[in-house]
Amino acid sequence: MHENETSAPMNPGDDAPPGTPSTGENICPDCHGSGTRAGQACDTCGGTGKVIEGIGGA
Repeated sequence: MHENETSAPMNPGDDAPPGTPSTGENICPDCHGSGTRAGQACDTCGGTGKVIEGIGGA
């Protein structure tokens, strides 16, 4: 595990664990950042409204 990685569980929409080099937060493409879909927590982002994605061509 890298120094800045957390032990937080990944959500289905995450490409990598939070803190992984060359990744960053992005708005969830399924709930558009609201954290909910059809009145329930979004399955893709786990209700956070954010996903972790690779950036910079990584």
